[in-house]
Amino acid sequence: MSQYPELKMLIAGEWLGAEGRNSEPVLNPATGQSLGTLPHASTADLDRALEAAQKALPVWANTPAYERARILRKTADSMRERADAIAAMLTLEEGKPHPEAKMEVLAAADVFEFMAEEGKRAYGRIIPARAGGTRHIVLKQPVGVTAAFAPWNFPAITPARKMAASLAAGCPCIIKPSEETPATAIEMARLITEAGAPAGVIQVVFGVPGEVSTHIMASDVIRKVSFTGSTAVGKQLMKLAADKAQRTTMELGGHAPVLVFDDVDAEKAAVMAVAGKFRNAGQVCVSPTRFMVHEKSHAKFVETFAKATEALKVGDGMESGIQMGPLANPRRVDAMTAFIADATSKGAKLHTGGERMGNEGFFFRPTVLSDVPMNARMMTEEPFGPVALINRFSSEDEAFAEANRLPYGLAAYAFTRDSDRAIRLQERVESGLLGINTFGISVAETPFGGVKESGHGSEGGPEGLEAYLTTKFVAHAPGI
Repeated sequence: MSQYPELKMLIAGEWLGAEGRNSEPVLNPATGQSLGTLPHASTADLDRALEAAQKALPVWANTPAYERARILRKTADSMRERADAIAAMLTLEEGKPHPEAKMEVLAAADVFEFMAEEGKRAYGRIIPARAGGTRHIVLKQPVGVTAAFAPWNFPAITPARKMAASLAAGCPCIIKPSEETPATAIEMARLITEAGAPAGVIQVVFGVPGEVSTHIMASDVIRKVSFTGSTAVGKQLMKLAADKAQRTTMELGGHAPVLVFDDVDAEKAAVMAVAGKFRNAGQVCVSPTRFMVHEKSHAKFVETFAKATEALKVGDGMESGIQMGPLANPRRVDAMTAFIADATSKGAKLHTGGERMGNEGFFFRPTVLSDVPMNARMMTEEPFGPVALINRFSSEDEAFAEANRLPYGLAAYAFTRDSDRAIRLQERVESGLLGINTFGISVAETPFGGVKESGHGSEGGPEGLEAYLTTKFVAHAPGI
């Protein structure tokens, strides 16, 4: 595995390996074989990281935004130069096809470049005062040292959003990427340091997730927490954050509805939906999942969707022509098997897929179910895998009610040519992200986040930078 690097943590400017520490193997999901050994941070390591970040805070916060931008732009340029190599690391540890991984790496580079420029525009303002000779000033200042926790499904873009925004705002960042997909974030941190970031500005740690988060967040050093992951874990971290009144950004679970109305070409919509659904084997927090198709178009949509799904080429993401790789870990295989068995036992119709592929790695056939009953687990629990649920509706109100039925509100999608309906969708669908006639809802310059139990706050766009800034009002009167 010459394309996969030796795994190390970055603490106080020093790269630390597994020798003398607890560790765990990192597996290739296409083979189930070990790629490398990942070190876990000891309590002393975490304390050292906190101390280094606290020491780096005044240095980095007072570094001119122009200089911080230079470092982040250089990081972005280096990522683009090494995109193929970084994408290979990503594919080996996460499983998605190499071209898809490269697109993610390039998107992550865009995040660094956008935040480089946005950090120079953390403008305050002057408010006209009520008294002569007085100035009312609003300042934007770094919130302080930040802790970031990223999941395994997007090893480049999710850590990039957290690191780039934090650093652009002048905040040192301690990040714990997923232990299952560590190399991509490690490589980005290495490029940040090579670009000139001082020691302690970016640090990467690993360990038992609950132990690491509890220890780091108990420190008075941490003033901001960013987490992407399940709703259950997010709620636990919010409770920890409350003890120190730490600011939080939470991007949690989703269960994205897709409303397909009868005024669009059902076959074209189905082909688009297959590409959106099976990206990263459906292991996407904004993955389109609950398809509600108007009863006039339902049969044609299902037929086209199932046919396009059967044509997908599934295999090792490092091989040419692969459209869907393996699931990231055996837990997802077990979950898919249980979810589909539950749905079909309750009356759902299986059109294609529904089973594991082969006996090596964690492959699962892309699956299409229709007429899924409401009491099936997948209609309320996020499947987070390669399965599409296609039901029907007869009225717009019925479609809106189903779209908003669950406590989640991350992403939603709709296909319609009716401009008035599009406005109603914008007003009535309860989600932080809404794609109308598109599944493209995330680029560097736009906010990304949910509502309800899908979390709060946004990453990306100007809103992503704002999350790492505090607002200070200064009333400056004449001297006495």
